[in-house]
Amino acid sequence: MGDACRAVDDPVRNIRLTIEYDGTDYAGWQVQDNGRTLQGELEAALASLLREPVRITGSGRTDAGVHALAQVANFRTSSLVPLRGVLHGTNALLPRDITLRRAEVVPADFDSRRSALEKTYQYFVRRADTPSAFARRTSWWVRGAFDLAAAERAAALLEGTHDFGAFRAAGCDAAHSVRTVREVALVPRGDFLEVRVRGNGFLRHMVRIVVGTLVEVGQGRRSAASLTELLETGDRGRAGVTAPPHGLFLAEVRYDVAALESCP
Repeated sequence: MGDACRAVDDPVRNIRLTIEYDGTDYAGWQVQDNGRTLQGELEAALASLLREPVRITGSGRTDAGVHALAQVANFRTSSLVPLRGVLHGTNALLPRDITLRRAEVVPADFDSRRSALEKTYQYFVRRADTPSAFARRTSWWVRGAFDLAAAERAAALLEGTHDFGAFRAAGCDAAHSVRTVREVALVPRGDFLEVRVRGNGFLRHMVRIVVGTLVEVGQGRRSAASLTELLETGDRGRAGVTAPPHGLFLAEVRYDVAALESCP
């Protein structure tokens, strides 16, 4: 593993970060010209600490308003600042709605995006008669009766390898819309319904369109069986609404064992 980390005379470290953030006040992950971004804040903090330009690669580009419990990113640096200093020093420079949870040296060929095997997203729907002052930034408030059993039947139809063209937003630049979804679970948690979606990759707004469609099933506005038609036709116009971004969290990114091993 030592050779995979870096050559003896190579001063460059590849550092993997695990990041938690509240995406409410950001224009998304990726650096852009029209607003504050999570990547931009992280790169500025790291550059200030390490005293060199830093470019980080994230495991995926979360949209404006979307949160993360465990976003993964990596960057290369010739700085000698120890990992503990990278972790705590960067946190001291970041806004309070972004936190580094871990910093590790990983093999030189690790890439947080290309090395990822699967991702898990969590979406929180709040089923209640009145809004919440505290949950408004992290869940979608839905009123009225909700048929959980019907929504669960619909969710089961989405598991497996399918063409998810009906759950693909306009402007998606993916080469194709076939994806493998390994789990769509609906987990009641008091007033909240957690929708957990795990798969090998996702299209633009795919999880949010899945959630919006499942909510329509739960509300009795469409049948569970209608999802079979959506998968067959790929017609976005027949799928449900796109759930708002503030209920969505990137919960986990999974890598193979070798990619997860830390270097000395």
